[in-house]
Amino acid sequence: MTTKFDPNNAQNLVEIEKQFAVKAVEHAQTYWNLLEKVEPRNLRLTKFDDEIFEHTMSEFPELSENEYAKLTVLDEEWMKSAEGKERWRKFIQTYEKKVKDYNFGSLIRTDARDEYGERNTIFVTRIQFYAFEIARNRLGLNDAAHALAKAEAEKERAAKEREKERDAKKKSGSK
Repeated sequence: MTTKFDPNNAQNLVEIEKQFAVKAVEHAQTYWNLLEKVEPRNLRLTKFDDEIFEHTMSEFPELSENEYAKLTVLDEEWMKSAEGKERWRKFIQTYEKKVKDYNFGSLIRTDARDEYGERNTIFVTRIQFYAFEIARNRLGLNDAAHALAKAEAEKERAAKEREKERDAKKKSGSK
């Protein structure tokens, strides 16, 4: 006979936590690659982007204040305060049956103008990631990240090309 799984009494298993972390990092890398290749204003993350954007902006009108300051630079204290947690919990639950992995953990950049990094990343639910990133894309707040990602990719391509040329010279010189 099997017993019903109770998440409130579940142990934190290190291997499971590592797998979640790996998935979150893979998701972040994939998103950064998308920001490199697609103009953010043209990027669609879900089939519910319009609904998520409208819902986000109506439920959290403070995100529109001060030229979208709370969208550009996320305020983790605001999000994780008692009131913030309750507001986000209600928002998140709306997507339980609509968005796959809506409550799965995701990494998000705290400052939309910069890349993922140790000091520029926090952990949020997938639907919060969509809420912020869809809004950032629509409002042009990810344009700087797009330019940064493109520049980084170009540097990497140039470095690989130089490495190939060095390898070719070494091979031709050793013959």
